[in-house]
Amino acid sequence: MESLPSAREFKDELYRQYARIGKCLSSDKRLEILSLLSQGPKSVEGLAQQSEMSVANVSRHLQILLDARLVKFHKQGTYVIYSLSSPEIADFLLALWRVSESQLADITRIKENFLQHSDDMQTLSLDEVMAKLEAGTIILLDVRPAGEYEEGHIPGAISVPIDEIDAYIQNLAPDVEVAAYCRGPYCVYSAEVVKKLQEKGFTAYRLAEAYRNGASMVK
Repeated sequence: MESLPSAREFKDELYRQYARIGKCLSSDKRLEILSLLSQGPKSVEGLAQQSEMSVANVSRHLQILLDARLVKFHKQGTYVIYSLSSPEIADFLLALWRVSESQLADITRIKENFLQHSDDMQTLSLDEVMAKLEAGTIILLDVRPAGEYEEGHIPGAISVPIDEIDAYIQNLAPDVEVAAYCRGPYCVYSAEVVKKLQEKGFTAYRLAEAYRNGASMVK
């Protein structure tokens, strides 16, 4: 009869398994891929475009994430579509962002450096935007990729991916108010769109919260 492992052997094996996840998350690029997938399923090509990596590099990172059971995939025609293997992973990522921001002063510094270039950028809370939407006095733009909008979005928001904003602006009435939001707490798309709208003379706001599919708004 096979003997039971000792308490030490049990703990060693358990923590070795936990370390598999830790090692997998030691890459900034894999963290970015997971963050992108937290907004909805994406093809390898889509991930490569949005992360500005080569398809080959994205594929290598995805294989490591797959080995750690953090992602899964399915075939859709000639494309391979990846997604998070569990909604709990999105919750884990959000917790990781919050702990990192709390413990690492460099993150606060990086955010402050970015925001210094946006001193003239006004923000609105979600409650303020929803009140204006109900009154019909503002347009809310979701500037994430269209696929992420389809996975989930703020009620009343219009999908205008950032690469389509120039064409959209041409048809906007000059006196309209506009608010924009994107993904996650560190997404810069909405700031870029608001800056462009302001340069064109529009009254534009950045939504203080950002949208994360399958969860509440995050700051």
